[in-house]
Amino acid sequence: MAAQGLDDGLRAPFPASWGSHLKATLLLGLPLIGAQLAQMSINVTNTVLIGRLGPVELAAAVLTSQTFYVFWMFGSGFAYAVMPMAASANGRGDTRAVRRSVRMGLWVVGAYSAVVMVPLWFTRDIFVALGQDPRVAELGGHYMRILQWSMLPYLATFVLRSYLSALERPRAVLLITVVGALLNGVANYGLIFGNFGLPALGLTGSGIASGTTSIFIFAALVAYTRSVSALAPYDLWRRFHLPDWEAFREVARLGWPIGATIVAEVGLFTAASVMMGWIGTVELAAHGIALQLASISFMIPLGLSSAATVRVGSAYGRGNAADVARAARVAMMVAIGIALFAALLFWAVPERLIGLYLDLGQADAGRVLATAIPLLAVAAAFQLIDAAQVAANGVLRGLKDTRTPMLIAVGSYWAVGMPIAYTLAFPFGWAGVGVWWGLAAGLLVAAVSMTARYLHRERSGQIAAAPEPFSP
Repeated sequence: MAAQGLDDGLRAPFPASWGSHLKATLLLGLPLIGAQLAQMSINVTNTVLIGRLGPVELAAAVLTSQTFYVFWMFGSGFAYAVMPMAASANGRGDTRAVRRSVRMGLWVVGAYSAVVMVPLWFTRDIFVALGQDPRVAELGGHYMRILQWSMLPYLATFVLRSYLSALERPRAVLLITVVGALLNGVANYGLIFGNFGLPALGLTGSGIASGTTSIFIFAALVAYTRSVSALAPYDLWRRFHLPDWEAFREVARLGWPIGATIVAEVGLFTAASVMMGWIGTVELAAHGIALQLASISFMIPLGLSSAATVRVGSAYGRGNAADVARAARVAMMVAIGIALFAALLFWAVPERLIGLYLDLGQADAGRVLATAIPLLAVAAAFQLIDAAQVAANGVLRGLKDTRTPMLIAVGSYWAVGMPIAYTLAFPFGWAGVGVWWGLAAGLLVAAVSMTARYLHRERSGQIAAAPEPFSP
């Protein structure tokens, strides 16, 4: 592929041009952005279709899905850990180390999936203990016992995504994820409502459809990695059954802080939703719309963050500090530049964007619109901040620096963002806008701290050489 050919040219000891880095970042980043959006569409499709079953089914599905994804997001940290390991190994031309990191990444997520099957199996009892409606708990528990079988294929899929991204082959990831999203929509539509001659299974049908989709996407990626001749030197599936405990421990060491960082940020926004619910139903609805728009926009810098991990990791593996610095700056500038465009859109036409989610003929729609507009204005401001922090985090992952960014994230979100959000919303009386400014404050501290962390490493010469390859 073009990006691979370009990267081959970057193996020289002198830095590649800024234009070369920009081209490579976009060639890698754009398909990854598309894959993120396609993955997000799977969740949106499930929610929309289940919502047609009724409020009890929708409540059960939302509660169960959120529980599933908390466990899934922590586990995804191990999958993301494979990306800098494989990129660094590929940068120094060590195909064996690439194979070892990916293979043990699959082992780690397999072990993690087996462990979390136990608490997920007792989801109904957990919901009851937390005081949820018995009908919601019953439906949610049954739904989880189907949905939980998707954990392993989804996490394994992300390991293979990290592998292909590290080799700068993201287009296959995009294509397969898009096909999987279409399959998910058709399967949900058929199995939930009994279309296409299939049985009408309701919530159970959605769980089966999701599981089928997860297996399809993983199987397609396995088939791709086994059949493409350019991947033959990596020989990914050779002696897959043999353990490699050094690589296993490295994946686990890098991965758990990444998972904790993701959960910390998601937890911040979940807590913000709880506080919005304390303020009022209209405010919570407005918050949901603004958050959905911000989340869609966030998929772009999130995809570029993965590109930053690969570009920086590859240069780090080559021991080329100048290329590390240029790859890092290009990724951060592109992420912030695209976020600026999204921010301008949020500021310019908030009514049109929010109106996509509302039937303005309904009684409270006008109040929701009026409440959501200032929230979207704050969201526009923190698009830039959020893009900066996720790009900086991606750069640090490329340097295999995950524990300190985790501490920064937890401290920024929970020791800064959450107290400010509560104080502005309630003692100061700013209500929903106060909650959102608190979120922005936490993200700002994270962005500044992570960027400062990278610059410190750069100035102190800690980006000049990667760790030695795994010993045989």
